Amino acid sequence: MKRARVTIPWQDGLHLRNAARLVKRARTFQSSIFLKVNERMTDARSVLGLLLLCATLGSVVDLEVSGEDEDVALATITSVFDQGDAGIDSEVVKSD
Repeated sequence: MKRARVTIPWQDGLHLRNAARLVKRARTFQSSIFLKVNERMTDARSVLGLLLLCATLGSVVDLEVSGEDEDVALATITSVFDQGDAGIDSEVVKSD
């Protein structure tokens, strides 16, 4: 089992778009990935669970990853938090 601690970097907190980005990445791994904020814990594959964490800007999130690809999974999930608000616009498809 691998663990890490990250901080919510997004101005609007862990809202739907950021939760969807996390879920999209978490579902690519075999490992179990859990996020914990205060006493609330949820599977990273659940958008609703992530939203119910009520994580705001600056909230501390504990990550727990367990499985055969845990090293890569942990690195990938933490990178989502490292991108901050800069990573959001690059994934949005805009229609003109």
